[in-house]
Parts: sequence; structure tokens; C-alpha cells
Amino acid sequence: MLSGLFVRVNRVKIYIESLGCAKNQVDSEVLLTIALRKGYSRTDDPAEADVIVVNTCGFIESAKTESIDTFFSLHEANPDARIVMAGCLAQRYGSEMELEEADAIFGNHDLSRFSDVLDSLGDKEVLIPEYPDPDREADERDVLLGYKGSAYLKISEGCNHRCAYCAIPVIRGPLRSRPMERIIKDAETLISRGVYEISVIAQDLGAYGTDYGPSRFVELMDRLSSLPGDFVLRMLYIHPDTFPEDLIALVQERKNILPYFDIPFQHADSRILRSMGRTGDREIYTALVNRIRTALPDAVIRTTLMLGYPGEDRAAFDELLRFVKDARFDWMGSFLYSREEDTPAYDMRGEEEHEKAHKIAARWQKELEKAQERITEERLGRFVGNEYTALIEDRIEGEDLAIGRIYSEAPDVDGLTVIMGRGMEPGDRVRVGITKVRGIDLEGVRIG
Repeated sequence: MLSGLFVRVNRVKIYIESLGCAKNQVDSEVLLTIALRKGYSRTDDPAEADVIVVNTCGFIESAKTESIDTFFSLHEANPDARIVMAGCLAQRYGSEMELEEADAIFGNHDLSRFSDVLDSLGDKEVLIPEYPDPDREADERDVLLGYKGSAYLKISEGCNHRCAYCAIPVIRGPLRSRPMERIIKDAETLISRGVYEISVIAQDLGAYGTDYGPSRFVELMDRLSSLPGDFVLRMLYIHPDTFPEDLIALVQERKNILPYFDIPFQHADSRILRSMGRTGDREIYTALVNRIRTALPDAVIRTTLMLGYPGEDRAAFDELLRFVKDARFDWMGSFLYSREEDTPAYDMRGEEEHEKAHKIAARWQKELEKAQERITEERLGRFVGNEYTALIEDRIEGEDLAIGRIYSEAPDVDGLTVIMGRGMEPGDRVRVGITKVRGIDLEGVRIG
């Protein structure tokens, strides 16, 4: 039991701030569920919370900075609340972190131990547990933190690719595929709760099952898409070097698997890719994009690209720029290489050289994004004049307008669809006729 101001557990209010990736949101939902089952009540206002949990991201430098800034901002705004640093940053640095303000530091490998953290908040505990057996992992979610009608479904944890720049194996460990039956049960629960859009997530979806044999991702998608109910599946993050070719045929066959492919190519220059620990090149990756689009003309392809990796010169960047112009991605995100300790790329150059390269890469990033902006706007034009189902995220007060997404728009990372019409509430599904492209967004009119 808690002491002091926590005399009556059923009145303790908890606030969770989730930073970073979709996996962190799922983890936050599990943490919140554990707290609620212990008698806590949830609040969306950190100012009124008795306990604040900051579920941090520690992937790259900018994410670490955001996590630290958020922690101190929330602590300063409500200094009377007990505050917990959790998540990736805690997992990566918790045992060596000197953070007097934290009432507890909690890693993310065994979420079930969060109950122990809540029971000992006054003890300044640093708890960085190891992963439990896969069939004992805490994964139940009584509450969802995303948009109404949409939820994430995590199928694995960690990664075995060991890309030279990536700290994910350091933080999340090697690949750990969730037991398939637990995933199916999780999906059935989401469907029974009225979730329409289930975004299937992993560091690499295609690697599912390869920690104990061949990939079972297509088998998993076959089973998920065969479940009864009115829902769609969105796939987020498939490594290009291990893309399961038979997935394309399954997406052709199953109408509830959205033809949306998030493939983080990272680069296109073969020399840079080999240094990263990847096997492709511009021709190989362009061919993959073309195969998808030939089989699925309505396919939407998103990618993520990295600028400033050690050894990247203008020639390598020009190869990447040609790739973007040839592949004509619907969506593209880019970020600057972050020099992360405990990764193979860390010692490829010193800090002074890194800072110089970072400035050059920032200029190249602007050039790349400018080229992509034109491509995205052109690609969006094909939706004009057609009708789609949109999932409503928000209603504009005082206006006959709502904000939603059609199949081509993933939550939080892509553009949105502005829909004119009445009677639309978050979580509703409506038919919309697309009338216009405005920047990276679509405009449309509700039909019916």
C-alpha cells in the first residue's frame, strides 16, 4: 500500500504521458490497465494527478531530449505528484541514471512488475527487470489511448537485424515473437470492443516467428484477416530486405487488409546500405515498390529515410534522391542520423566530425523533403473524384466539418481528410467523396 497522501488507493489519480512510437502507446495502455486494476483512477490532466508516469523514448538523441524535457516539465507543473520515469530511456540508462526527482525508474521488459513499482513509490526504486517467458508477459488492455475506433496490435518485441546505427536491440533486446494465440485473442478483444482499424505493429512485421523458425507473418495475417467482424488491418513497418513476397497475394485476396505498406528503406546507396548492415540497393528497392504497385494498383507506400550516416557524401545522397524520384512514394519521413553509443556505427566517426556532417545532412534533408512534397501532392491527386470509407478522428466544434482518415492515411504520421457534412463523431465511419488536394491533406464531402 502507498503511504502519506495515498491513504485511500481508490482515490489516487494516475496520468501517463506516452512518448515515441506506437509500441510505447501499447505499453502505456498495459501500464494504465495495471494501475486501474489496483484501484487507481485515470486522469487526462497531469495537474490533478497524484502519480505521473512518463513513458519515455530513447531511440535517438532528439527523442531522448524530448523525454527528459517532458519529465521535468511535468514535474515542475505538479511537484506534489509522485513521478515515475518508465520506458525505453529508463530501460537503457536506468541503472546509471542519477535522477533525484524521480520517485521510481522502471524499464519496459516486464510490464507486470509495474504493480511492484506502484507499491513502493516512496522508496526511490530503480527496477529494470528482464523479459519474462512470452506466455507470461502482461499484455491485457482495459483502456485504449489512441483515436476512437483505432488501436495498435503488437506482434513482437525487439529485433534481430542489428542495423549498425540502431539502438533498438540495445533497448528492446533481440526479437521476441508473441505467441500467435495471444495475438489472435488480443485482436478478437479489440474487434469485440468496436475497434475498426487495427494497426499491426512490430520493429519488423516480416520477421515474426523467425526467432524460432521461418517467418510466420503471412500465416498470422491470414488468421487475423479471417476473424469474424467488421474491421480492417493496417500493417506498419516491414523491413525491405526480408519482405515476404507471398504477402502481396494475400493482400490481393483479403479486402480487410489495407493495401498500405510502411517499408523503412533508410537509404538507397549500396555502399551506405552495406555499412548499415542492409543488403539492398536502389534497383532492388525500386523493383520491390514496382512489384507491389503492379499487383496492387491502389497500394499506398510509405518509407523512412536517414540522412547523415557515416560515409554519406553527395554522390550517395544523389543516389538516394534518384530513388525517391523513381519510387514516387506516397508518404516519406526523414530523420538525421543520431550517433548512439553501444551501436556499431558509433565509432565510425568522432563527435566533431559528426557535428559537421549533421549540418550538411540537414541541408540535404530539406532538398529531399522538397522533392517528396511535390511527389506526395501528385500522388494524392489520384484520390480526387473517388469515394472511400473514412474513420472520423475529430469533429470541428461549431462547423459542419470533421477530420478523418481514409485507407491511405495512417494515424499520426500521414495527412488527414477534411470532411464536410453533419452528424459525424469520433469513431464513426462515413463514406466520403474526395473533392480536392490541399497540401498533404485531402478534402471531401460526406455521402449519405
